[in-house]
Formats: sequence, structure tokens, C-alpha cells
Amino acid sequence: MRTVPDAVTERLSDLGNIPVAVPVLALAMAYAAWRGNRIGALTAGAAMALVPAVIVPLKEWTARPGPLEPWAAGYYPSGHTATAAVAYVGAALLVRPYARRGWPLPLALALTGATAAGLVLRGWHWPLDVLASLFLCAPLLLAVARTAARTVGPRT
Repeated sequence: MRTVPDAVTERLSDLGNIPVAVPVLALAMAYAAWRGNRIGALTAGAAMALVPAVIVPLKEWTARPGPLEPWAAGYYPSGHTATAAVAYVGAALLVRPYARRGWPLPLALALTGATAAGLVLRGWHWPLDVLASLFLCAPLLLAVARTAARTVGPRT
């Protein structure tokens, strides 16, 4: 028996869907570009474009079954977690230099954590699936962090 209702865990895991997460990053990219950080915006877009190139080959190579569907394969690493991490953390890194308080990064980490928790609690991924995605996305996010720190203009 699950402790969290499926309706809740499904909504949390939906935060990692492309139609939900990528528009958040696109808005942050547009804002950063408008503020003069075009390189940071392009790096964040490239990081998101690289997510399938990093995740999909590993899914096919490992062919790991899921917790609830042992007959299916391709659960390791988690694409939803990778999408959420790069979209939300990437967006936070882009807008953080312009934010008055430090809210973007904690919010992004909370959204990414909620996605990962939803995927595990719902039974769609093993904990290692989501952890592996976070580690695989770290280099992409480090690149975004480096370029996002190079902002143009004063903080407002």
C-alpha cells in the first residue's frame, strides 16, 4: 500500500514532463537574453537539448525494468528527472543574478526534488534512476552556472 495518493504522486512526476518544464526554461532564457546574458541563455538551451543525448543511450544500453513494470525496459536513468533538473535549475541560474532575494535556486531544487519524489513514490522509477539523472545533469548545469554568472547590467 502506498502512503501518498497516486493523484498526488502523478502530479509531482508531471513536473518533469517536457510541456511543463521546458516552457519555464524558455521564459528564463528569454528574460536572461533580454537582460543581456545571451550566452547564458544559449548555454541553458544547449544543456536542455543535450539531455536526450545523455539519457536515451543509457536507457537503451541498460534496459533496466521499472518497479511496477518488470517486463518493460528503459527506466534507468530517469528522463523526467533530468528534464526537471536542467529546466528548473537552469532557469533559476539564469534569473538568480536579477532576483532581489535568493528564491530562484531553492524553488528550482524543490521542484526537481518533488519530481523525483513523485516518480519514486508512484513506482515509476527506482531511487537510483533519479539519482543517476541528477549526477548526469551536473556537468550540464555547471556549464549553465558559469555562463549565467556573467550577467550584463546591474542587479535589480
